[in-house]
Amino acid sequence: MSFTTFRRNRVSKPIFSWARKIMPPISNTEREAIDAGTVWWDGELFTGNPDWDKLLAMPPARLTEEEQAFMDGPVRELCGMVEDWTLNWRDRDLSPAVWDFMRKKKFFGMIIPKRYGGLGFSNTAHSEVVRTVSSASIVAGVTVMVPNSLGPGELLMHFGTDEQRDYWLPRLADGREIPCFGLTSPHAGSDAAAMTDTGVVEYGMWKGRKVLGLRLNFHKRYITLGPIASVMGLAFKMHDPENHLGRGEALGITVALLPTDTDGVRHGDRHIPQFTFFQNGPLHGKDVFVPLDHILGGEAQIGQGWTMLMTALAAGRSISLPSQSAASAAMCARATGAYARVRTQFNVPIGLFEGIQEPLAEICGNAYLIDAARRVTLAALDEGHKPSVLSAIMKYHATERMRRSVEHAMDIHGGKAIIDGPKNYMGAAYRAVPVGITVEGANILTRNLMIFGQGAIRSHPYMLDELLALSNEDREEGLDRFDAIFWKHVGHAFKTAGRAFVRGWSGGLIGPSPKNAAMPGHWRRLSRHAAAFALISDFALLTLGGALKRKEMISARLGDILAELYLLGAVLKRFETEGRQADDRPIVDYLMLAGEARIGTAFRGVLDNLPARPAAWLVRLIAFPLGVPNPAPADRLSTRLAEILLKPSAQRDRLTPDLYLGGGHDEHPLKDLEKAFRLVVDAAPIDKKMREKGVHEARDALDMGLITDAEFAQMTEVQAAVERVIAVDAFSMDEISATAAQHRRTKPAARRKPARREAVE
Repeated sequence: MSFTTFRRNRVSKPIFSWARKIMPPISNTEREAIDAGTVWWDGELFTGNPDWDKLLAMPPARLTEEEQAFMDGPVRELCGMVEDWTLNWRDRDLSPAVWDFMRKKKFFGMIIPKRYGGLGFSNTAHSEVVRTVSSASIVAGVTVMVPNSLGPGELLMHFGTDEQRDYWLPRLADGREIPCFGLTSPHAGSDAAAMTDTGVVEYGMWKGRKVLGLRLNFHKRYITLGPIASVMGLAFKMHDPENHLGRGEALGITVALLPTDTDGVRHGDRHIPQFTFFQNGPLHGKDVFVPLDHILGGEAQIGQGWTMLMTALAAGRSISLPSQSAASAAMCARATGAYARVRTQFNVPIGLFEGIQEPLAEICGNAYLIDAARRVTLAALDEGHKPSVLSAIMKYHATERMRRSVEHAMDIHGGKAIIDGPKNYMGAAYRAVPVGITVEGANILTRNLMIFGQGAIRSHPYMLDELLALSNEDREEGLDRFDAIFWKHVGHAFKTAGRAFVRGWSGGLIGPSPKNAAMPGHWRRLSRHAAAFALISDFALLTLGGALKRKEMISARLGDILAELYLLGAVLKRFETEGRQADDRPIVDYLMLAGEARIGTAFRGVLDNLPARPAAWLVRLIAFPLGVPNPAPADRLSTRLAEILLKPSAQRDRLTPDLYLGGGHDEHPLKDLEKAFRLVVDAAPIDKKMREKGVHEARDALDMGLITDAEFAQMTEVQAAVERVIAVDAFSMDEISATAAQHRRTKPAARRKPARREAVE
């Protein structure tokens, strides 16, 4: 008996039998979800020994001259056309002029190839447009975002027939058709497979002829652009009870292209997502009949809807929502830093208080990190990768860190950000936070089920092949395949343990870093954590098996480690790509320390709660002999990051690029803020001279001869600009509501005041 035969029959076979019992078979739905997208850098991270040089060698995301011209022209013009307060408070929609402009300039056809009449832009251009437009108006950003990510356009390009592309893509590109995508149902949100929407194969009448088609019944809700959409991509479960197609009764989730003027289709009344008035609402269909050629991709794509859904969601997760999150995070950094400089309490700018500097530092770091991760993800997408696991990381962590930034910004602004009106530039972002957190896969489920749960199967070098072997209906064939893969996995595990041991016992001093890269210590510590992650992942999978699906808190913590490895690698790559800007070193140091602290928290959570205690003890011994590291940024580092936001500089501009700051409007609160910020900083020497003498009023300083007439004029201008910034809006009773106005009219005449609208401090 050869060694290979002995190994197969005496060792692999018992393990194979045991593993088949504890590992549930992969369902068709799970297989389709796993097969959607590609493995990229997530695969490197799961090896425990990522090739950092490969990451640095990836060309950065760039705009073409044509794309940059679009950014400088139509994008800036669109931003200048949107009056966000008027939109949300009065109109509840973008103006007709804005809709016409979007159609004319093909904002809805950015990703559609030029041969179909679109702009043919890259993923990077798509992202940059959404980011800048969202900095002017979240409603406008969402309206641009959806047709280029969640609408049928992308699915048509990937899965449509030639006839479908030739008809629909030109009409989508120039805005003749407004698309939406109907996925979510009342009883099927993140669990899309639970949808009750159906399409039954049967004969019916279509344009005077009896044809074989689909009888559709559906109820979709939360559909962005749904109220105005002229065509929807409809996801439903397809059934053929009479087996007309010869494929059996249950044909799986399928997607159809459905014009919304088809008989039986009804637009529901609008939803109002957190008083953020992008078009959103339900769509209903009762006994809607269409021919089979309405199936997206034709009959060849019957039952492939789940793959399509994953493809559609991947774009939103990796491009659209991270772009909006990057816009909000950068705007929080720029506006909050400026406000903290111009706003004083106790005659001191509030940005000088350490209690303010701590959240300012996190805001600064979030702006750098989200954009770093966005850019490296875009570079991968432009190279043709479709990393589904990394798109889940981007969706969750970009929106969560954006949420933290917005919350900190609200705290620092105080009443300025609470009182709504045209002068409030923070309220819309705050209201929209739950939207980003919830859509395209709720964040709670994304963290607990998707990032590691899907990543462990999709991105691990051996796990998917092992599971497929275990699921093979031909037991002998499955055993042969398992025997070949399992022993490769064993060899990989020993190498991983060796790496984790050396890097752990050296405290991260020994480990690979990219050739000639700056900050090699940060790279080495990431290498240490990557090896420990691969080791603990294998132990968790080995000891828990299929039960890991139900250990969502452990899975979530493992996903946190994976995500931090990706995000921190993106931070270091950004530092290298931007030429190792010396001023940015404090930001990188802060982010690496804070990120390693989060990694440590996640490691401790897994090790403390892993049911197989001997496995946890062994991982501690190998990878963390002196305990799990728990670094934290020093207070002086937090102060340094806060200072970046408190003064004008090229670094501040580099941290917050391409935001719309009101330049296209005659009046805009951010334009006022930027002006006051510059004036306050320019007048700082005069202010310091007054403070040193204990004088706080410019008139007093002038009377004392402490400042000149020119300096008095300068300080008067500063005071007027600051007063304009800290002012908030007030409205007459008539403007608020008819009920409020009636209440005012019932008061005694002597107590009435004239209807007015004023700015008050």
